[in-house]
Formats: sequence, C-alpha cells, structure tokens
Amino acid sequence: MQSIEKKTSARIYGNHRGWAFSKIDFLDLGSDADIRKALSELAAKGTIRRVLRGVYDYPRISKLLNTEMGPDLDQLARALARRSGWRIQPSENTALNLLGLSSQVPAQSVYLSDGPSKTYEIGNLELTFKKRTLKESVFKHKESELVVQSLKALGQARIDEEIQQKLAAKWSPIMWKKILRDTKTAPGWVSDLILQISKRTES
Repeated sequence: MQSIEKKTSARIYGNHRGWAFSKIDFLDLGSDADIRKALSELAAKGTIRRVLRGVYDYPRISKLLNTEMGPDLDQLARALARRSGWRIQPSENTALNLLGLSSQVPAQSVYLSDGPSKTYEIGNLELTFKKRTLKESVFKHKESELVVQSLKALGQARIDEEIQQKLAAKWSPIMWKKILRDTKTAPGWVSDLILQISKRTES
C-alpha cells in the first residue's frame, strides 16, 4: 500500500507545476494529521513550496533562468476558495490579463467572491477578494468565467476580428462547446459573441 506522502505526491505531480493547494485537496487520502505531515515533509524536501499559511504550490520553473518562478495567482486564488468554501470569479480586468488580452502588467489580481473581502500580499503582488453577490457564478468551467468577464471588460464595440481570433485559439473546439453550453445565462450580446467565436473553431 502506498504511503500517504506518495499518494499526496502523485496527486501534486498529476496536477502539474503551478498548481496551488491546501490540505483540503487531499483529505480523501488520509486523516487531517497525516495530510499535514505529508505536506510538511514535502515542503521540507523542497518538492512543494509554502506560499501562505496552509497553502502550497508545486513551483513552476523558468527554463531560461533555471529557477523557481513566482506562484500562479489564479491557482492560488482557487486554492484559497476551495479551502474556505467560497465561490469566486476573476474581475473583468483580471480576466483580461489571464487571457493575455491586456498589455498592462498587473500588480494586483482581483477576484469577486461570496466570501469576505480580503487581500493577501505575495511578494510584490497582491491577491484581492472583493465580496459580491455572484449572479453569474453558476458556470461549471473556469474558462467560461474568463471569457464572460473578459468580453464584458472590453465591451461589445471593442471586440473585433483579431480579438475573436485570439480567443478562439485559446481552447479546443471541444472546450468551446462546453463554454457555449455553460454561458447561456450570460448577457445576450455576450452569449451571441461566444457563439460567434465558437463557430470559428469548427472549421
């Protein structure tokens, strides 16, 4: 039988570098105490990195510099949300940055949340949660959240052929079909644009 540490390691490796997590993501593997011990030992070995109290990541490595990169703030936001039972979605500007549709280098990543308003400092960056009533947080896929929020941030008039092509290239036709089914509750012009973009992936 595999040890708790090996099972925990296997799950971490399976989610690939950049994944952020807390003990709650492993409680099906063993007791609270066993999971805490396994994560502590993996951190001591340098396999994973403690980013915030009780939250770790499997660090990304810069191939150019051969050093660990900073944590993925989107992964970190989702790990915190899972741990606390919050529903979240990226703010409009954060969605633009995550999809590479903004030229600005953000110093802050902002997520709307049905949990408390809170800001975490990670190095020289900030991860902020703003309490909101999430009318659109019924999406099954985070890709749907990103598309809807980025389209709303840009506004209907600014979404030209080039932006549609960039968005179409982000995911596979299968993923776009899922997004299309997932976003039927989005504002009318947003869902119309998502239909247009998804059609670009069908050829």
